[in-house]
Amino acid sequence: MAANQALRQLVPPSLSAKVEGSFAYLTVRDRLPTILTRVIDTIHRNKNKFFEEFGEEGVQAEKRTIGFLSKLRNELLTDKPILVLCDGLEDTDSWNQYLQRQQRLLGERDPVSWFKSSWLYIECYMYRRIQEAIWLNPPISDFDVFNESKTQSFFESQQAVISLCTYLQGFNRNMDDLSETQLMEQFHKLLQVSLWGNRCDLSISAGMENSQKASPIDSLSDLKSFILVDDSNMVWSALTSAQRPGEDGKTTPGRVDIVLDNAGFELVTDLVLANFLVSAGLAREVRFHGKSIPWFVSDVTAHDFQWTIRQTLAANHKWMSKSGVQWQSYVREGVWSYHDHPFWTMPHEYCDMAGDAPDLYATLQGADLILFKGDLNYRKLTGDREWDHMVPFDRALRGFGPAPLCSLRTLKANIQVGLQPGQGENLNTQDPSWMTSGKYAVVQFSSPHREQ
Repeated sequence: MAANQALRQLVPPSLSAKVEGSFAYLTVRDRLPTILTRVIDTIHRNKNKFFEEFGEEGVQAEKRTIGFLSKLRNELLTDKPILVLCDGLEDTDSWNQYLQRQQRLLGERDPVSWFKSSWLYIECYMYRRIQEAIWLNPPISDFDVFNESKTQSFFESQQAVISLCTYLQGFNRNMDDLSETQLMEQFHKLLQVSLWGNRCDLSISAGMENSQKASPIDSLSDLKSFILVDDSNMVWSALTSAQRPGEDGKTTPGRVDIVLDNAGFELVTDLVLANFLVSAGLAREVRFHGKSIPWFVSDVTAHDFQWTIRQTLAANHKWMSKSGVQWQSYVREGVWSYHDHPFWTMPHEYCDMAGDAPDLYATLQGADLILFKGDLNYRKLTGDREWDHMVPFDRALRGFGPAPLCSLRTLKANIQVGLQPGQGENLNTQDPSWMTSGKYAVVQFSSPHREQ
């Protein structure tokens, strides 16, 4: 315990927009205002819808919400101090306490502001303020400002979804004929499909179209060389070692938790992977963890999760529809379940989870493997800090380890640990934007049971 505490003190500073020209700076200066502008435009375009549903009250709510968000955009652009939340939701006090924590870190000289504070905190805060603007203006309090772009992304990826569902159903029909080696090969393929599905991130494209068109299976061989760290074999070992002998003499597989990232095509890749894990006998149960509010443009909410399964089920394509039938059955039988928790939409590093959200940490301890999808989860796993590229992944987690875990991430933020000597320098020379373009990816594994 003392060693963990000492390790937590010896950490680099947080990434911040105060470093001019950095990716964090450009995000706060350019991308976040663009996202806010698109949110304002979305609300305005739905003015007639609000009038039809709620009459004049809906129109007035639309105007007030736009006023809130326009003020927020001005605060951001002019680097105003961060304000406390005042919407009285279940996480409001925690957010305001976190602001006090950030102020203590800065000291008395400077207020916590958009360009002077932790990038992770500032970016999360913006999305939470968007939710505050909506929540404080009934009767449109349940409006998801990102729903249109998530829906569009799903439908624009239809050919890729059909291709993936067709592949899955072909695999399911031939399941009994596969050797363990062939099963492992299929696992590696679908894990990589889920990995590269993470490129379809609408927050990095500021809400612009970012869908999957090509067959994901056909692309895998071309993408293999862009995986900078590949711990897939360790993930496979974690799955197979979680199998325990049951009372009937048969082995019982473990539980897999998937901490989701984006809706649309990426969510489909996660559902296909989860389908494989269950049907191949590698997981007895899959728990999906998503967001309780609209988040980072394209992150999965409970509505997105249920809607995607319904759309797949209703598709006018045999194998896509058959996949939807299977997924709905898994949910109905409790083999699959969706969970959200306020902690997932807080700005905390995950090393704080055991102290700040002990109930969630205890839940994750019940998993035999946790898959963390995407860039934001990676930033929170590693604290979004200025780590050297060669710092081991285990060390950057700073004691976070409720269960064996794996990060599946395409790089879209300037943080990456666990590289080999010289690997980062070579990438800087070959491709200066390698950490932010989404072109490269990692499959990084850590286990609390492994010697570190």
